[in-house]
Amino acid sequence: VQLVESGGGLAQPGGSLRLSCAASGFTFSSYAMSWARQAPGKGLEWVSGIYSDGGGTLYADSVKGRFTISRDDAKNTLYLQMNSLKPEDTALYYCAKARGRVVNTLPRLYEYWGQGTQITVSS
Repeated sequence: VQLVESGGGLAQPGGSLRLSCAASGFTFSSYAMSWARQAPGKGLEWVSGIYSDGGGTLYADSVKGRFTISRDDAKNTLYLQMNSLKPEDTALYYCAKARGRVVNTLPRLYEYWGQGTQITVSS
């Protein structure tokens, strides 16, 4: 299993960024996927998840209405569109593969993680 995030960088408050996660080594469409983040000095926070086959999405309250998760099973790629970015969104963002078709909101339940991509929101 390999998960490779991209799309991180610097954004101004109120700006947008789109993260991608290229997946390989497993049947992507058969598994739920999630995004999580870790801010400096803080623990890992689950951000958003999407069920297998795009069956539904979940969001943490902190990003609801601003972030949109999606997946392209034909391209084995997971996305996170981040709008209305805030300084508190600054973190290292990871994609993660679930153990099955259902989204879990506990990071410890995920078995595979990417290396992370840094998002910094600052003016």
